[in-house]
Amino acid sequence: MACFERASPALKEILLKLYRTEKPMEIDHHLYEFGSVEYHIQSSASDPHDTYLSIATPLLSQGVLPSHGLSHYTIEMIKGICSDVLEIVEPAREGYQLTLRLDLAKIPQGKDGAKVIAQISSVQAVILSSQLKEMLQNVNSQDTSQGMYKPIKLVYHPREPFFVIRQPQKITAVFPMRFRENSDVIIATAFFQELMDVGSSEAWAKAPPCTWSPIPPPELRGELFEDLSTNGGFVSFDIFSHHVEGKQLDKTVWSLLNFYAYVKYHVKCTRGFIQRRMKNRLESLVEVLQNASMEEEVHIQKVEGCRCVRKLVSLSRSKVLNRRCHFTKKIRSPIKIHGFSRFRQQWLTMPKFSLIKYTKLD
Repeated sequence: MACFERASPALKEILLKLYRTEKPMEIDHHLYEFGSVEYHIQSSASDPHDTYLSIATPLLSQGVLPSHGLSHYTIEMIKGICSDVLEIVEPAREGYQLTLRLDLAKIPQGKDGAKVIAQISSVQAVILSSQLKEMLQNVNSQDTSQGMYKPIKLVYHPREPFFVIRQPQKITAVFPMRFRENSDVIIATAFFQELMDVGSSEAWAKAPPCTWSPIPPPELRGELFEDLSTNGGFVSFDIFSHHVEGKQLDKTVWSLLNFYAYVKYHVKCTRGFIQRRMKNRLESLVEVLQNASMEEEVHIQKVEGCRCVRKLVSLSRSKVLNRRCHFTKKIRSPIKIHGFSRFRQQWLTMPKFSLIKYTKLD
């Protein structure tokens, strides 16, 4: 799957630090990762050649695989990672299923060395993949009920179990889907329906057929109610023989183990995309409203200015004359100028108009 790498990023960083250091380092780290996985890395300055890596990971199914340690098939898969560099320590450290002794001095320099470190860091993915591969190979030994094999419950995460059912001509993997938010259920349902439509097209004819149903499939009848209570329905993949042959087996197993993670990744990205679109749309609407309010304020200011001009123009002539007369009354000359009183009486006084009387004509 594209969402999760096989190699553990934190474990890879520590191993690269030990690999590239020039002086011996004293390291005692505990790492915890998704799926209740724990790593313990120990390196002593007194013994710089040997680095010990202990791994604790829950088994996928207690009913199929041995409850103590790892199976012979899984151990052989681990040895195939890099037999010159790692060695399995038996018995494993207390509380861990596997302990490896690493001789980092035997790792080649350059890019090849980084590839070997990445392969060692993916040991937990190898353990899970080998467990599921072994189940698919040994599932024929399970009990049958009404012509069908009993489903095998696989628990990669305590809240995310899925089922594998071996049928005469195919293997069916069923995933009960659960989501916390109602919006996630809507997004996931649309995604599952789109996945069904794309899977049925000719371009993806070689891919495992996908079906989605809001109710449990008939193969899961008789399972616990808590395992079948979902709000996102059930997604099923039909895996045929050409999907588990050669290199396709590893890709198919890894895709099944990470299907839950892929769906969550898609839902999260879709929700983030919708939220960004809504935020951008809201910002654009707010900008339009702000521009409209600014234009309205400018228009109101222009209208008020025109009203002021109209008021000044609309003043009557009589009011202008009254103001002018009131101004002339206030003029007083503190200095006596010869002839100014005559000038004021002649030019700065309002003329008196005599009332004209009209007589009625008979």
